[in-house]
Amino acid sequence: MADSALPDATTVQVLRDLANRLRVHSIRATCASGSGHPTSCCSAAEIVSVLFFHTMRYRQTEPAHPDNDRFVLSKGHAAPLLYAAWAEAGGISETDLLNLRTIHCDLEGHPTPRLSFVDVATGSLGQGLGAACGMAYTGKYLDKASYRVFCLLGDGESSEGSVWEALAFASRYGLDNLVAVFDVNRLGQSGVAPLKHCTDIYRNRCEAFGWNTYLVDGHDVEALCQAFSQAAQGKNKPTAIIAKTFKGRGIPNVEDAENWHGKPMPKEKADEIIRLIESQIQTNRNLLPKPPVEGSPPVSITNIKMTCLPDYKVGDKVATQKAYGLALAKLGLANERVVILDGDPKNSTFFEIFKKEHPERFIECFAAEQNMVSVALGCATRGRTITFVTTLAALLARAFDQIRMGAISQTNINLIGSHCGMSVGEDGPSQMALEDLAMFRSIPNCTVFLPSDAVSTEHAVYLAANTKGMCFIRTCQSETAVIYTPQENFEIGRAKVIRHSNNDKVTVIGAGITLHEALAAADALSQQDISICVIDLFTIKPLDAATIISCAKATGGRVVTVEDHYQEGGIGEAVCAVVSGEPDIHVHQLSVSGVSERNRKPSELLSMFGVSARHIIAAVKYTLMN
Repeated sequence: MADSALPDATTVQVLRDLANRLRVHSIRATCASGSGHPTSCCSAAEIVSVLFFHTMRYRQTEPAHPDNDRFVLSKGHAAPLLYAAWAEAGGISETDLLNLRTIHCDLEGHPTPRLSFVDVATGSLGQGLGAACGMAYTGKYLDKASYRVFCLLGDGESSEGSVWEALAFASRYGLDNLVAVFDVNRLGQSGVAPLKHCTDIYRNRCEAFGWNTYLVDGHDVEALCQAFSQAAQGKNKPTAIIAKTFKGRGIPNVEDAENWHGKPMPKEKADEIIRLIESQIQTNRNLLPKPPVEGSPPVSITNIKMTCLPDYKVGDKVATQKAYGLALAKLGLANERVVILDGDPKNSTFFEIFKKEHPERFIECFAAEQNMVSVALGCATRGRTITFVTTLAALLARAFDQIRMGAISQTNINLIGSHCGMSVGEDGPSQMALEDLAMFRSIPNCTVFLPSDAVSTEHAVYLAANTKGMCFIRTCQSETAVIYTPQENFEIGRAKVIRHSNNDKVTVIGAGITLHEALAAADALSQQDISICVIDLFTIKPLDAATIISCAKATGGRVVTVEDHYQEGGIGEAVCAVVSGEPDIHVHQLSVSGVSERNRKPSELLSMFGVSARHIIAAVKYTLMN
């Protein structure tokens, strides 16, 4: 270890003083707001002081520069400490700190990317390390750059399984540019954390997961500097620094005391506490961070074009989950920043083609869906990649909190759910995604695609790659007929009217596998001189309200919706919402009516649960009679 990496005595004192100034800022800000977590800030003050003013390399005036080291505050409730560090670095004013948590201030209770120095939203505990893994993977394997990634975790959040999923991921991929710092301050929200101050147990667990691990006194700036220096020299392994700290450090009668989590200091005592901490400050100096090592390549991830039209003919039988695997392989050739994260179903979704051609851009996350989504969020930060996440749609429910936090992070990741609905057939209800549309429709700024054939699936993939915000593409396992020519044009929020005539009596709306049931019903009804209009929605969010309402009015306000999904939160309810302001439009909803308890073929299940062509025919006739 080079001695130059360690601070001299003067720098050590400045770092101690900076830590105490960070404490003072945190106490003042939380007192001014009347809420917040000053004790959680105080335990990590030396850690943040050393990171921001000795270890990390970054441009203060360009917080989002691609060559900067990254910092993720996984224990997001300590946000005032992060804001204080940026106040000392000159990124925000001390006056702004006193507006913490007010409605017109961007300094929220937990950090979000509304701030230029925040890459991902944190605060829902246990997710920061996964995002840091994504940033580190991108830096090592895609950017091949020198920037490093630091993640500060609380000991309470280490009870989250997603933390250990991230530890396994980082070890597997040898992320030696990643450092996780565990702030072991002994106390959780309502009592003592499970492992208390047993730092040896944290070390043993991290080492068992394949990490270089160091134990330090988290209030000793010299020990912290040395540990971070050692971490920088490690090869092929990530580093964990287990820092023993005390919650509320420096505050008399509060340090290491229970029942102070999330409580600002009483205003009548705050000045006295601040004077005491300030009395320990011996210098008035600040330290400038070292500039980053430049080397991140320029990237272009916008305006991606299809290199060739979809290679399908009308009438071909192709499962949409096969079509999206083939589409992503083509997309990977069109842009070198396309990245796929897989939850282990690659052999049934044709991602092995992509993996063979672009191995470093194929990230196998295995059956760890929560971490997979967090890693994707990290990969997508700072506009470095076009990120696709894929697994069985039913398993994405396990990662709903990570998806929800992705929306708060203003991410641009794309999620693809395979094996949707009844198409799973004999595998049974545990594998059937029948709630996924409801889940993704509830996510702000999320575009929801439900393509009905291979051609529309390929278009959905390219549209998602070019769309700002989160996207979800729902695909199924059953082979369905190609109904569109390769030249067909698709747009987000524009439905396709597949069948129509001047004699249409009812509008039938479907998407995915149920569109094919609707077309079969239309053929059968035409033999009985009953003409219906059939709409393929293509996107469930946003819906093409204009087309739906126009067709509904043309058919006397009679609408039937049919979906391979539960009623709650699905297509039927979405259509009802868009026509709710229109008088005399009646919507008859066909949806999956319960949990399957039978092993049947997909076609048998569609019939059993009331969403087959036979049931559409019955619904059309019922609507005409009523």
